[in-house]
Amino acid sequence: MPENKKKQEPLPGRMEALRSLPADVLRRLNKQEVKAFLFKEEWPDSMQEKLKEYMVED
Repeated sequence: MPENKKKQEPLPGRMEALRSLPADVLRRLNKQEVKAFLFKEEWPDSMQEKLKEYMVED
């Protein structure tokens, strides 16, 4: 398996957080946004807007 095709593990707590979102919110996220949710520290603006009511500031 090529190095860049290795299966990534989601960031800690992200899968549980994704599963806890209401179904109507999940349906609004596209494939790239779901990947960003699970694997990225910074999210696209479009996703931040969709999830703003669920985000907590550090």
